[in-house]
Amino acid sequence: MRILKFFRICLAVSLIGTACYCLTQRLPECFGGSDTALAAAAFTLTDGKYRAEAPTEQQTEAPRTVKTEAQAATQPATEKSAERDKSAYYDSYGDHSGEARYSVTEKTVGADGTAVENAYVKNRTGLDFDFNSILHTPLTFNAEKNASSPQVLIYHTHTSEAYLDEDVDFFYDSFYSRTQDESFNVVGVGNVLADTLEKRGISTLHDKTVHDSTYNGSYDRSAETVYADMAENKDIKVVLDIHRDALGTEECKVKTVFEHEGQKAAQIMILSGCDVYGERGFDNWQNNLSFALKLQTTAESMYPGMTRPMSFDFFAYNEYICDGSLLIEVGTDANSVDEVQRTANYLGEVLAAVLANN
Repeated sequence: MRILKFFRICLAVSLIGTACYCLTQRLPECFGGSDTALAAAAFTLTDGKYRAEAPTEQQTEAPRTVKTEAQAATQPATEKSAERDKSAYYDSYGDHSGEARYSVTEKTVGADGTAVENAYVKNRTGLDFDFNSILHTPLTFNAEKNASSPQVLIYHTHTSEAYLDEDVDFFYDSFYSRTQDESFNVVGVGNVLADTLEKRGISTLHDKTVHDSTYNGSYDRSAETVYADMAENKDIKVVLDIHRDALGTEECKVKTVFEHEGQKAAQIMILSGCDVYGERGFDNWQNNLSFALKLQTTAESMYPGMTRPMSFDFFAYNEYICDGSLLIEVGTDANSVDEVQRTANYLGEVLAAVLANN
């Protein structure tokens, strides 16, 4: 009995020690800076549980100028964004009497991580890779132009992820960046992306199935949607899961922006997973990475500043489904609808260029 009691005590001490060690490792990540960032899907547990991540000095520029509440109130309606029905959504210019008001900061996330030609990769695996060699590896698929069947599939694991309605530097307590209204969420981004691809002769299927009525199991449900779409449309080569990020704190949201031809647009972040140890059934990860790097470098050539450093880490999400499957974050919840839809058009042009050059 004494020996059994001794082993129980040793086990308890070991568990307590392990818990304390993990806590000391995680606390600096959560409180490493005042500009804590709620990281994108690349750094999350499945179903949207965020790990705190603070932008480094290399990742940011000085804040840009956006319209304040007072300026917005004095401007004619024609200078606001395209008219959208906000009756079932948040309205920046509505009556917010009695509500606490918080701030929005603009940043351009730039050079950080491993340089790959004109772009950057945040390699979080701790392993060394020859990204330049992988970049120049030919794609394993070809998309047929002007095909009668879809070559590209666009879908959304987190269908309700939404944006600010206007380009402003404030938001109120009532702002909740989730909705099924396509005028304000990632489905609207997918609509613009699909339209741009179609105009470039790339037949595209945009599946708007809602997968996040509850977050638990949303990736499993979206994978089922993708498999079903690919079974019905056997010529699909590219599968894009379009999301949006969330950066900052509860009292100061961060929007990522760049400028092209004098207009602001949201930055994107491409997520590409890794499975060198064969733990995720993701044997084709290098093919995905080659595709991701081609998108990243082409975007920077066509629209400098468009991309945040690519997130490369030990995750799979639904990227194992085919070689052309990627998850792309378009802006953050503090970007305006106009900014992200502008980016969606650019992304369509970039994708069309990559497929044309393959």
